[in-house]
Amino acid sequence: MDCLFCKIVNKEIPNFTVFENDYVLAFLDIHPCCKGHTVVIPKKHLENLLEMSNDEWRNTLDGVREAMHKVQKVLNPDGMNIAINERPPGGQVVPHAHWHIFPRWDGDGGGNAHSIIRTNEKNDVNELAKLF
Repeated sequence: MDCLFCKIVNKEIPNFTVFENDYVLAFLDIHPCCKGHTVVIPKKHLENLLEMSNDEWRNTLDGVREAMHKVQKVLNPDGMNIAINERPPGGQVVPHAHWHIFPRWDGDGGGNAHSIIRTNEKNDVNELAKLF
């Protein structure tokens, strides 16, 4: 398999591990957006989150939480953003499900999740709700 993250899990490519257990590996991003930018991946290859079973979700999210605790303990940021880029239109570059942990500090100039996308499209929430 030619998956970058699988190669990291299989120790074909070195990483700077933040947290690891039987199900997940969390490591420092080598092209960080901020100090302590961490990527959390399931060790099993899954291209996107919709492929994950309930157990895989729970195990991965437990790993995300443990990695967050480790980042908090080591760097003591004022806050964090947890992000998922799902499939290429959502910004996913590596085709392996993963979460990003972005440590945040007061005044760092970053935005919140609402700053990712703002369309000029008018949406009628009442009409949209009928679809669900």
